[in-house]
Amino acid sequence: MSALELPAGVVIDAANKPGFEKVLTKEAVAFLADLQRRFGARREELLALRGERQKRLDAGEKPDFLPDTKEIRDSDWTVAPLPKDILDRRVEITGPVDRKMIINALNCGANVFMADFEDASTPTWANMIEGQYNLADAVRGQIDYVDPQSGKAYKLNDKIATLFVRPRGWHLLEKHVTVDGKPMSGSLFDFGLYFFHNAKTAVERGTGPYFYLPKLESHLEARLWNEVFVHAQNVVGVPQKSIKATVLIETILATFEMDEILWELKDHSAGLNCGRWDYIFSFIKKFREQEWAVLPDRGQVGMTSHFLRSYSQLVIKTCHRREVHAMGGMAAQIPIKNDPVANDAAFAKVRADKEREVRDGYDGTWVAHPDLVPVAKEVFDRMMPEKNQLSRVRAHVRVLRDDLLKIHTGSKTEEGFRLNIRVGVQYLEAWLRGRGAVPIYNLMEDAATAEISRAQIWQWIKYEAELEGGIVVTPKFFERALGEEMERVEAEVGADNYAKGRFPEAIALFRDISLAPEFVEFLTIAAYPLIM
Repeated sequence: MSALELPAGVVIDAANKPGFEKVLTKEAVAFLADLQRRFGARREELLALRGERQKRLDAGEKPDFLPDTKEIRDSDWTVAPLPKDILDRRVEITGPVDRKMIINALNCGANVFMADFEDASTPTWANMIEGQYNLADAVRGQIDYVDPQSGKAYKLNDKIATLFVRPRGWHLLEKHVTVDGKPMSGSLFDFGLYFFHNAKTAVERGTGPYFYLPKLESHLEARLWNEVFVHAQNVVGVPQKSIKATVLIETILATFEMDEILWELKDHSAGLNCGRWDYIFSFIKKFREQEWAVLPDRGQVGMTSHFLRSYSQLVIKTCHRREVHAMGGMAAQIPIKNDPVANDAAFAKVRADKEREVRDGYDGTWVAHPDLVPVAKEVFDRMMPEKNQLSRVRAHVRVLRDDLLKIHTGSKTEEGFRLNIRVGVQYLEAWLRGRGAVPIYNLMEDAATAEISRAQIWQWIKYEAELEGGIVVTPKFFERALGEEMERVEAEVGADNYAKGRFPEAIALFRDISLAPEFVEFLTIAAYPLIM
């Protein structure tokens, strides 16, 4: 392919395939550079504030609702009215941005497909740019695919899901692009390319540029997104309020600022979502220097535990008071095709979880696999005949700071520790090979699973947790368990697949971050230098 024509100050250091020039046009890259120059410095300031806050938490400070924004929490206001095509979001499916996945997800019967540049995608250059190319075709209704192995052809149905896009979080960079000598924000890169190429077309086709925003820790971070949205709409020439964004409440700190986050985004808000795995990871990470925050086996920390149920109830109450959607959590189960009994049990668990969500007042929910769409849809159709439950205000719900910080008691087991090792390393190995959504032990896992696995191991080692049976978790025990569990994984995946994979790198990185004296903020940042 011919060399890219780039605006002044921009360098792209990556191998570009034919077709990439259609995504990386000079005009599109100029738009990216403008976003980076305008908003990059404030992004860095906000990340520095995260670091300052962490020091206070390490010293023993506990988060609380902000006194300075009490008026926002106490006063009556609502977000801007929602577009018709996102009033009913009862079932949403998420997944990476490869071509076949996009077609299957849009066709599967879900109301919404969230195309994910974040936790379900490894941010290789090829994955990110091909994903943008694929989504541009999807927005125009012209995406198709022929499987090179089977010859099977895929194309869009007449009726498809509404498209949302999740860019990377504020903490992540796009290392292949520098603007004035500095790496570009991954958030602004993903958002900017998608918005520049597709916003006008989406509006013309009766929908809009809709987004999910991950990993926010404060309303100030939401304010920055809102400033980006206002500027982008002006530059590209779509009406203000065309953008609608759902914020994932997946950090413990954001829980204390949900009203404020909706306030900052009120012209562009499409509600809040419960990101449960990342939320537990955040709990461990933020309170890493506090022994009171040591959690039991992650499998025991369900949405009925007090601190998660409190957070879940507060999400619904906050959203409905502001007349916007509260979206439930992920059902990560996938079909167990060789075991009908186990498959029925897994689907029954999903059904019960979704019934809890709709009873509580959620307006919709997430699934990871197309076969779970009818399971979740049946529950919401049966129990929520209207488009949503925004009219259920939940005024009686009262959640205090201590409710959100009440530690879940349970057991710490050797099997739970070893499962964390197996899942964490297997996910990381697949991520290094370019796969961000990975089926492991009948669950569709993304980066949040690896994060909670390694965070819990680090926490248990730091505080020398005693497991049922009397074993004390030490670095020596971790090393022994890691070796034994990798032998088990090799037997499970087969020696040939194990040898062809990137297990040595995955094991080394998993060991390093699990034994690090200081907690590593994000696994994906540590792993990013290992991919192209």
